[in-house]
Amino acid sequence: MRKLTQENRNKKFSIIIPAHNEEKYIAGCLESIKAASKRYKDQVEIIVVLNRCTDRTEEIAKSYNAITIKNKDKNLSKIRNVGAKVATGDILITIDADTRMSKGFLSRVNLLLSSGLFIGGGTSGLFDRMSLGILTSVAAISIPMLIKYGLISVGIFWCYRKDFVAINGFNEELLMAEDADFAHRLMMWGLVNRKLFGIIPFGMLTSSRKFDKFGDWVMVTNPRYIWSYLKGTDKKRAEELYYDY
Repeated sequence: MRKLTQENRNKKFSIIIPAHNEEKYIAGCLESIKAASKRYKDQVEIIVVLNRCTDRTEEIAKSYNAITIKNKDKNLSKIRNVGAKVATGDILITIDADTRMSKGFLSRVNLLLSSGLFIGGGTSGLFDRMSLGILTSVAAISIPMLIKYGLISVGIFWCYRKDFVAINGFNEELLMAEDADFAHRLMMWGLVNRKLFGIIPFGMLTSSRKFDKFGDWVMVTNPRYIWSYLKGTDKKRAEELYYDY
């Protein structure tokens, strides 16, 4: 764990990035955070959780003055939670290394949370390429997930750190769909506090690398993946999709 100094206390935003061999993508993610942070000089900390990295991910992260933590778990919930434990910001944001936030993203998060109407939320966005197969696969997985978890969005999550702690962060029992589960629990916590779950539209651009690897029609040709997402504890599928690339 890092030692806290006056310089890294009392940040407004802590942005947590899980990263497993992300040298191809992470610079783009960090550049997008840098652009979104211009209005918040010295108020943003970036925490990159280096998960079993054997490439230049750590070197690139440090070149952007990111805080780096090493972790060996094949569990995205644990990886994100490790980053959250050392975060000092009032607002926590989680983003994947192959995703870029929009330039005005942090300002929109600040506006929505400071209004007092929102408990936090997620983000909708676009893939870096689209096709009929990708659209069909997204629809095939989205409908059953909607039935199970309600009207949520995944992608980049944002909420006050106190609310992240109140719902115990990400569920470490889940190996897949931990993001949908987190969104659902955050939404339910919002109802308890009479606040809404917010969705920032078109707040991100993310890579289509899983479709590049498994095929654009993957959810149609391999419906077992849909069941694995709904179950959330299928170790074999989780390692295939997330932890062994």
